[in-house]
This record gives sequence, structure tokens and C-alpha cells, in this order.
Amino acid sequence: MLPRLYAILDRFLFPDSEALFSTAEELLAGGVTLLQYRDKGGNARQMLEQARELKRRLGCAVKLIMNDRADLCLAAGFDGVHIGQEDLSAEGVRKVIGERLWVGVSTHNSEQVREAEKSSANYVAVGPVFPTASKANPDPVIGLKGVSEARALTRKPLVAIGGINRANCRSVIEAGADSVAVISDLMREPRKSAEDFLRILR
Repeated sequence: MLPRLYAILDRFLFPDSEALFSTAEELLAGGVTLLQYRDKGGNARQMLEQARELKRRLGCAVKLIMNDRADLCLAAGFDGVHIGQEDLSAEGVRKVIGERLWVGVSTHNSEQVREAEKSSANYVAVGPVFPTASKANPDPVIGLKGVSEARALTRKPLVAIGGINRANCRSVIEAGADSVAVISDLMREPRKSAEDFLRILR
């Protein structure tokens, strides 16, 4: 079962590695138990160094998910991989990481949700639910209606993403999501923000 809060650390929001690591530690202190490391433009060596340091600092207290890179997931000792529509298929990732680790799939419309439901993915992410500033070229906003439609199409755990904050997260769960993925609204005062989310989402 997915925790209500799925934190995403996007490297481009941090001035340096230490800021990234300290934010991760603050999120852990605030109760986060599922964390994705995302670096859309870094080189593999730097990504692996940062991923290994995250693993070292957070240990087994947090389930760590690598964005896109199945190879780095294995090399860093992470717990799973999250893939988009342009990445390897869930089955392709499974060939690399095996059956034990998690695979999550991003979807943006009903057809993609149906495909993900048939795959070996452990969870399905759907969005963007609301307008988001954390992606350069976001897909069209699906709204709460899109979350409800996705819920009807899959029995897998459903993660909603895109523009989710403390003011609107409850409505996303009520629309059918099991978990909310959050980036921007966890950045300022990460520990307090995480605690706020978890209290609202109880």
C-alpha cells in the first residue's frame, strides 16, 4: 500500500548537493516514507553519487525511487524506478531490475492508464491534476475529474501529481487517488510541510 504522501526531490530545485541531502533528511524527519529522486538533465556519474548519498543518509527508513534510470536504481541500491511515457516500458524495466523492486508509470490520459493497468507496474501515476511549474512542457491538466476517471480504470494504487499543495491535496484523495506526489510545496520548511501534508491527509 502506498503512503498518502509521495515526495519528489528534483535536483534542479537545489543550489547544491548538500541542500538536496538536507532537504531529504528534513522530509524523513517530517514523516515521509516514499521519496523519488529526479534529475532530468544530470550526468550519470553525478546522479549515482547523489543517489548513493541519499541511500546512505536515509537508510531503509524511506522507500527510494529513481526517476527514469533502471541502471542507476540498481547501482544505488534503490527500491524502484519511476518511468514516463517516453522511457522504457514497465516490462523493459522489469528485465533490468527484476520482480522484487517497484515500477511506477506516469500516465496523462485514459488510454495510458488502461495500458499501465495491464502492465507489471506496481502503481500508476496520473496528472497533471492542476497547473504545475515544475515541468518545462507539462501535459494538459486533467483536473479532479481526470483523477476519478483514472480511478475507475485501474485497481493498482493511484498516485496523483501536478500542482498539488496543502490547500488542494485532500480533494485529490477524495477524487480517488491513494497518494499525492508533491514537489514544490515541500521545498520551503520541508519538515513542517511534510508534517502538514500528513496531518491533512490522515
